Amino acid sequence: MRVLLVGAGGVGSAAVAIAARRSFFETMVVADHDPGRAERAVAGHGDRFVAAQVDASSADAVTALCREHRITNVLNAVDPRFVMPIFDGAFAAGADYLDMAMSLSHAETGVKLGDAQFALADSWSAAGRLALCGIGVEPGLSDVFARYAADELFSEIDEIGVRDGANLTVDGYDFAPSFSIWTTIEECLNPPVIWERDRGWFTTEPFSEPETFHFPEGIGPVECVNVEHEEVLLIPRWVKARRVTFKYGLGDEFIEVLRTLHKLGLDAVSPVRVRGVDVSPRDVVAASLPDPATLGARMRGKTCAGTWVRGLGPDGQPREVYLYHVVDNEWSMREYGHQAVVWQTAVNPVVALELLATGVWSGVGVLGPEALPPMPFLDLLTGYGSPWGMEER
Repeated sequence: MRVLLVGAGGVGSAAVAIAARRSFFETMVVADHDPGRAERAVAGHGDRFVAAQVDASSADAVTALCREHRITNVLNAVDPRFVMPIFDGAFAAGADYLDMAMSLSHAETGVKLGDAQFALADSWSAAGRLALCGIGVEPGLSDVFARYAADELFSEIDEIGVRDGANLTVDGYDFAPSFSIWTTIEECLNPPVIWERDRGWFTTEPFSEPETFHFPEGIGPVECVNVEHEEVLLIPRWVKARRVTFKYGLGDEFIEVLRTLHKLGLDAVSPVRVRGVDVSPRDVVAASLPDPATLGARMRGKTCAGTWVRGLGPDGQPREVYLYHVVDNEWSMREYGHQAVVWQTAVNPVVALELLATGVWSGVGVLGPEALPPMPFLDLLTGYGSPWGMEER
């Protein structure tokens, strides 16, 4: 396997550190618009890693880099606005593709997350190529949990609800998101999507249906609200349930900041003219905040991603479980030198690449993680030294 990793930010750099300990691939080319950042990501990890420069907004540039290095698998680790050029570039080069966030939605035209990719599924199938989409932690591991619950734990599912929460703090900052603010704004301010068997997909207001969810391993109760996320668009395609939701533990302060950004128009992506220069307000916000990849030494606490499932167990009795994955920032910094949120996101596509390299996972077309057998993934994730857990509720 010869991998092109596009993006040497927090998640991409963490993926390099994780993959460096595994032997399933021959070469990993780490490409970024900033060649210095790509060089820093691969430094000290051995000669299987090669740094390169790429314009992620250009499908032709991605295709050319794939052909230059005889790439078999492209892993997209950049903001979702670049999904389609990387997706198309990989296809043109005859490579398989993985990402951790799907193509963007457009609420005003009814375009859902991932629609642009699923529209090309027949072409990928006809070419015998695989696009495995949404294989980070959320979406990704959360979708694997949903499939595992359907296969092993339930005879009938009423609701699958992805629930994400943390007790992370960042020393020295009043406001410092632990993940890409560009992506966070996109998913939190767009209308959240809910799926119900009788209604299909529909949207609600941002931050709707607040609930207090109790997270394991000392994190405790966190208020969670509806957020637009890929799982709601992916899970119903392969897993039978009456309802699918995604709720994120943002906290009052974070929600107020996001609402203020929206009120001021600072969440906009279209450029505005400032003193003769065209700038995107959202890019200005991102540039004004600390890089999440640099916050690890200042972070304290744990992050939890998981899938809550309610329905009937195999015995026909009511059952409710929470399948989860917790990463302690102290552990991820000590073991890998990367903060918990980006490490937790990065480990899952590396696990998926290994399953594909060994032939344990295979497929063609545009697939979500729940389309593939869950147990090999969960077993290998534990083998990476990061076990998952389950609570009966």
